[in-house]
Amino acid sequence: MAVAPPKVLTIAGSDSGGGAGLQADLRTLFACGVHGMTAVTAVTVQNSLGVTGYTEIPPEVVAAQIEAVATDIGVDAAKTGMLASAAIIEAVAGALDRVDVGPFVVDPVAASMHGNQLLADDALDALRTLLFPRATLVTPNLDEVRLLTGLEVRSRADQRKAAEALHAMGPRWVLVKGGHLWDDPECLDVLYDGSEFIELLGPRYDVKHTHGSGDTLASAIASQLARGADVPTAVRFGKDFIVRSVAAAYPLGGGVGPVSPLWRLEGDHRG
Repeated sequence: MAVAPPKVLTIAGSDSGGGAGLQADLRTLFACGVHGMTAVTAVTVQNSLGVTGYTEIPPEVVAAQIEAVATDIGVDAAKTGMLASAAIIEAVAGALDRVDVGPFVVDPVAASMHGNQLLADDALDALRTLLFPRATLVTPNLDEVRLLTGLEVRSRADQRKAAEALHAMGPRWVLVKGGHLWDDPECLDVLYDGSEFIELLGPRYDVKHTHGSGDTLASAIASQLARGADVPTAVRFGKDFIVRSVAAAYPLGGGVGPVSPLWRLEGDHRG
C-alpha cells in the first residue's frame, strides 16, 4: 500500500469554467504531487467571459467542511481563495481556532481581474482583523493591496511600503505580487517578514490568458509548505511554478483562458 502524500486544504469558491477557484487549486495541487481537499465557500456561474452570478455556501457548512477534513484526514497546509462574505470569513476563523491546518496561506481574493472590488467593506475588514493575524503568508495582487491598505502601488519602492503596511496587520509573511505593475519590464514579487525584503524576479509575458494565476501561485506555495519547506523556499518554488504556468497558458472559450500547471506533468512532479 502506498503512503499518503502531503495533504492540502483549499477553502475557496468553485469556478464552473474550471479556470480558477477550487478547480485551479486542485489542478495545481495534483501537479505538485500532493493530495487536495476542499471546503467550498461559494458556487459561481462563470466562464471565460466572466462571472454572472454566485451562491454562497452557509457559513456553518463552510466551517463544518474544514473541521470534517481536519479531524479525520488531517491537514498539512491550507489556503484560502474566494471567501465571499464577512460571515464566511468569521466561520473560517472560528474553525481555525478549533482545528489545526498547519501553515495557512491567505490569498485575499478581493478584486476582479479588472480591479473591481469583489468583497464588501465589512468582509475586507474581517480579512484584516480575523484572517491576517492567523496567516503564515498573505499573497495580494496590487488591486487587493489598494483595497486592503489604501495604497496605490506604482513602483518597486511602493511594493515595499505596501508589504510593510500589510505585515502590520498580523501575518508572519507578506508576498506583494507585481504582475499588475505593467510599466515594469520584469515581474517582481516582494516577500517580507517584518525585517527582511526578498525580491523574486521573473519574466513578464505578453499573454492574454492569465485566469487563475493567483490561485495557482498560492496553491503551489501551499504544496511546498505541506512538505515542510520554509516560507522563502516555498515562495521561490511558487514563483517558478507560476512563471512556467503562465508560459503554458491556453485559450478557452471566447474570453480569458487559464494559466496551466499541466506543463509539470511532462516530467517529475513529486517535489
